[in-house]
Amino acid sequence: MPGDDTYDSASGDSYDTYDRLISLLDASSVDYELIDHAPEGTTDAVCALRGHPASEAAKCIVLRVKVDRRTTRHVLAVVPGDRRVDLDAIRAPFAARYAGFSDAETAERLARAIPGTVLPFSFDPELEVVADPEVVKQPRLYFNAARLDRSLRMSGADYERLAKPRVEPVASPPLSEPLPG
Repeated sequence: MPGDDTYDSASGDSYDTYDRLISLLDASSVDYELIDHAPEGTTDAVCALRGHPASEAAKCIVLRVKVDRRTTRHVLAVVPGDRRVDLDAIRAPFAARYAGFSDAETAERLARAIPGTVLPFSFDPELEVVADPEVVKQPRLYFNAARLDRSLRMSGADYERLAKPRVEPVASPPLSEPLPG
């Protein structure tokens, strides 16, 4: 279909998605930095390669949210890298009966990227972005740039201005939070 973003599942490249992101950033005159690194798509490993705490990373997960028996919405949840998506919290803003992870094929089609390269932006009208408040308040926000070998750094404020996510508390407590006592 003309205008569709393409990606190569074997290599992990999301060609049009990457170009579209860079075009958006350049047209918006935001301050950003591209970071080349060894190919990696897992949050902890790529944070180590980029040299920052996981709390500064944007972890992006495509979800299926069933509002009722006939209505299913697709949501891109964006949470800090040291947290998980709270599926109960995702249900609340949609008054949904169910929230769960999307199947891989649907996630790749809607995000126009393979797992590990999903952007915290949506270029598909069927995919609504919901970002946790901790993401948009980051002075430095890092994420893979629709490629396993290149990441991007920008401010959470610039991210919020450009991506226009619905900002809702949808993250679990930090994974590395010390236990009381």
